[in-house]
Amino acid sequence: MRCRFCGTRLRYIFASLGTTPLSNAFIDEEKLTQMEPHYPLVVYVCDHCFLVQLQEFESPEVLFKDYAYFSSYSDTWLKHVKAYAEKMTREHGINPHSFVIEVASNDGYLLQYFVRKEIPVLGIEPAINVAHAAIAKGVPTEAFFFSKTTAKELSGRGKLADLVIANNVLAHVPNLNDFVAGLKTVLKPTGFITIEFPHLLRLIEEVQFDTIYHEHFSYFSFLTIERIFLAHGLSLFDVERLETHGGSLRIYAKHTEDSTRPVQRRVLELRNLEASKGYETIENYLTFMDKVNAAKRALLSFLILAKESGKHVAAYGAPAKGNTLLNYCGIGTDFVDYTVDRNPQKQGRYLPGSHIHIKAPEEIPKTKPDYMLILPWNLADEITEQMSMIRTWGGKFVIPIPEPKVF
Repeated sequence: MRCRFCGTRLRYIFASLGTTPLSNAFIDEEKLTQMEPHYPLVVYVCDHCFLVQLQEFESPEVLFKDYAYFSSYSDTWLKHVKAYAEKMTREHGINPHSFVIEVASNDGYLLQYFVRKEIPVLGIEPAINVAHAAIAKGVPTEAFFFSKTTAKELSGRGKLADLVIANNVLAHVPNLNDFVAGLKTVLKPTGFITIEFPHLLRLIEEVQFDTIYHEHFSYFSFLTIERIFLAHGLSLFDVERLETHGGSLRIYAKHTEDSTRPVQRRVLELRNLEASKGYETIENYLTFMDKVNAAKRALLSFLILAKESGKHVAAYGAPAKGNTLLNYCGIGTDFVDYTVDRNPQKQGRYLPGSHIHIKAPEEIPKTKPDYMLILPWNLADEITEQMSMIRTWGGKFVIPIPEPKVF
């Protein structure tokens, strides 16, 4: 296996999380007895460019053709992107004379805020069912996979953007070089790109191993992402450190030949921080698995004690990260009675691997569990507010990693 960016042969394992089903391969009840495909969940790190990455077992066409994730079901995320739209118009000059493209625009969760400002937009969303939801909201959306080829087609139709947005999609792209080349192709000469993705530094330091799953092909440090973009004629001129998804980066990119956007001090500061923490040395990556195993033991110890004490445990959410956590730790219905999710696309189905039943949130007050295990722990504040009723019968919330936090 070779690095998907620089082509170096991969020799070092960053994490080995067993064999698991695809994290978004939810199961209908009539298929519970059928064979469930499992794939190795082994993560490598390149000792040349330090890109952390998985082997591609299934194509994006299979993974995202009929997608069950709808961004609009998270109030926290909607608040985040509404603030982003305000920032782009207030600080970066995006206005009704601009044109905005979002790649992997999901259900129009973000672009709707530009539409309300009468700013022309185009969403690109490969999952047809999700694209239809965006169109129903009045967000112009086309259903196809973004690449250098499709970017050229857009350019040929005069669809060049003042702002290109790509939130939480870069990790899902197996052909990184093709994708980044496409971003440059649809960008106006003085336009700019913003991309958000989970920060590898936070993943390592906070043992967020559950954010690793087959649909995430790559995991990025700032130093590595800067290399990738520069190789395609794009320079990073600013960066923000965000709390979304357990700690993310928002990078700002421009054409390298564009001299109108000076490089901000935050770029140099983050470069220096990552270098000081060893993100350009292979040794920094090779101790992660020890931390993962410690986190697994701590969670299992908590659940074993809870069950031996006669406690009932339910979970909240059916996120991809939750399925990595449950399957790697060997947690099934022996520990967790059921989980709940606001997304009706998931309700009534079963989690892949663990076969835990997904129910509507209204199930919680009916069964009054002693503990609620929060699988999308990055949304803990929102979830604890929504489900605060569990405290009326003495129930408690549990955040699973890096060690169980009960509150």
